[in-house]
Amino acid sequence: MKDQQGSNRISSGVIAAVSAAVVAVGGGVAWFTSHSSNTPTPSNPSARIVQPAQPSTKQPGNEQTANVYWLTPKDKNVALVPQPVKVASVQPNQALEAAFQTLLAGPTAAGTDSTTTIPKATKLLGLKSENDEVHVNLSEDFTSGGGSTSMMGRVGQVVYTATTLNPKAKVYIDVNGKPLDVLGGEGLELQQPLTRESFQKNYPL
Repeated sequence: MKDQQGSNRISSGVIAAVSAAVVAVGGGVAWFTSHSSNTPTPSNPSARIVQPAQPSTKQPGNEQTANVYWLTPKDKNVALVPQPVKVASVQPNQALEAAFQTLLAGPTAAGTDSTTTIPKATKLLGLKSENDEVHVNLSEDFTSGGGSTSMMGRVGQVVYTATTLNPKAKVYIDVNGKPLDVLGGEGLELQQPLTRESFQKNYPL
């Protein structure tokens, strides 16, 4: 009988110990689960930081490539040579305006053989392109200095740069808002509107 009572006490003690262990483990699991559920929260701020960078203000679909035309010696004459200029344009005339600003700034990055006969002080006063027509308004500096070759060269640069996005377009050149009919001291007459075709025919370089 004593042995039976002793074994009963032992088994009761074992059961109590096991139960306590189970409770302790269960409590630990519950604590770990409650804390582990909170651990992903630090990753949320990083997600919030990345998200604003995703919407890009750049719109590749609106990017246009316009050509600026420089003069390069060729045999005993000169030739018009294009230099591409990429512009993220939003407004219709933005690409052409950027091309003309590059043209008037001079061939700084066009290469050693490239040059311009457009006077450095020339400014773009206005530019409008619509219905296959391009109207370019330049400052009076455009008409200063140079002989007939220089005059024809600068007109060619303007005509070809103005028609870079539409080679068939008609170009009207104004100086201080007035149509340019005669250019230079030698009296180079311009028959406006000018096109690439009419320039090649009437003003060979």
